[in-house]
Amino acid sequence: MEVLTAKMTVDEFFEVELPDEASYSYELLNGQLVRRNAPSGEHQLVQSELFGNLYIFISQKNLGKLFSAPTSVVLSEFDAPQPDILFLKKENMHRYDPDWGIKGAPDMVVEIVSPSSFKNDRFDKKQLYETHGVSEYWLVDPTYKSIEVFTLKNGQYHLHAFGVGDEKITSTILEGLELELSKIFGPQNK
Repeated sequence: MEVLTAKMTVDEFFEVELPDEASYSYELLNGQLVRRNAPSGEHQLVQSELFGNLYIFISQKNLGKLFSAPTSVVLSEFDAPQPDILFLKKENMHRYDPDWGIKGAPDMVVEIVSPSSFKNDRFDKKQLYETHGVSEYWLVDPTYKSIEVFTLKNGQYHLHAFGVGDEKITSTILEGLELELSKIFGPQNK
């Protein structure tokens, strides 16, 4: 006999009283409450370096707003992921909701992979963001000191840029950005 489990909705997710344990964060994916371990120190360092570099570029050019986890992104009735970093263009700031986070697809989403999140970030979340029209998706891998930039064309992600070590990457959403990976991960020969 198969037991059916009802999917949790976004409304229910935002009503749930979650424990105040600092070692976990929660997001809603396909109607399932997903608990993630707190990011490692390496993850947090990479996230802060990347956020800082992107923030300076975006602010200087007045392109929009940059957000970091735990900002919920409401993509559907059953999906409210919390990407590590996300960007909204100025013209899409109407998607920002002070109570909910972001309602609708951000222009860019960044996920920093860890051994425990690799499958989820590389396949499940990538497909989720692709399906809901996130224009650019970055996969950042601190282990290999690499960044992959995928852009949405005709409803599917295509690899736009790949950088490793001391290389640079570019973005289609952040026009003119040339990000040196050594600024994010440190020099390759450390």
